[in-house]
Amino acid sequence: MHRKKRSSSRGFVKKKPIPEYSNKKIVAQPKEDVRLNKFIANAGVCSRREADTLISKGEIKVNGKVVQEMGYRVGSEDTVQFKGKVLKREKLVYLLLNKPKGYITTTSDPQGRKTVMDLIKGACEEKLFPVGRLDRTTTGLLLFTNDGDLAKKLTQPTHKIKKIYQVTLDKPLTKADLEAVVEGVTLEDGLAKVEEVACLNPDCSTIGMEVHEGKNRMVRRIFEHLGYGIERLDRSVFGGLNKKDLPRGKWRFLQEKEVLWLK
Repeated sequence: MHRKKRSSSRGFVKKKPIPEYSNKKIVAQPKEDVRLNKFIANAGVCSRREADTLISKGEIKVNGKVVQEMGYRVGSEDTVQFKGKVLKREKLVYLLLNKPKGYITTTSDPQGRKTVMDLIKGACEEKLFPVGRLDRTTTGLLLFTNDGDLAKKLTQPTHKIKKIYQVTLDKPLTKADLEAVVEGVTLEDGLAKVEEVACLNPDCSTIGMEVHEGKNRMVRRIFEHLGYGIERLDRSVFGGLNKKDLPRGKWRFLQEKEVLWLK
């Protein structure tokens, strides 16, 4: 097992208390007193930027009066209307999927290919979207939510969200290349560094990697850069969440404690 700058004989996945899971939906009540554009976006009308346009054009009413002030805030007792329709503040939902191969991470596909949305169809009334991406052939944990603030936090590289991958290569990883991964590999968009790396079988053809960076397809590109093909890539941990009791292709709602972990 290797860490940046040093090595150790301990496993790199720290065990944490695991809650009992169920498919009971846990929702979080949105915070009171939010910006009007965010309220409109959370109600499923449009994006925040588009909401600003609606506000500036005088198309939004709060408690029966037109509001055109940018940054205006509304509370739980306020009534917001668009085109005469009262907007309801959408509840925040969090869902975890163990993605199988053959599905692309997008909310829709003009080519008619299978998407991850097909796997969670009918899970809830709220409109969810995937947080980040997994390639079509990559399996493992994928989070869905309608909480835009949390999604932004989990996908921004500066927050360094923990992700653990198991990688099966088409040939054993040499000692020199293992050390190269530990030190960091220079890709076209800069240096790609992992937090920890370990050989998971005797010939080192199966690798465990802990990644905190958010570079696109980073794990695949590291090994392709070193001349290896990837036969299997699976994300087993995402932000402290793991795949315990979650079979491939199945989903579950997060427990309240797990939502707090992520936040």
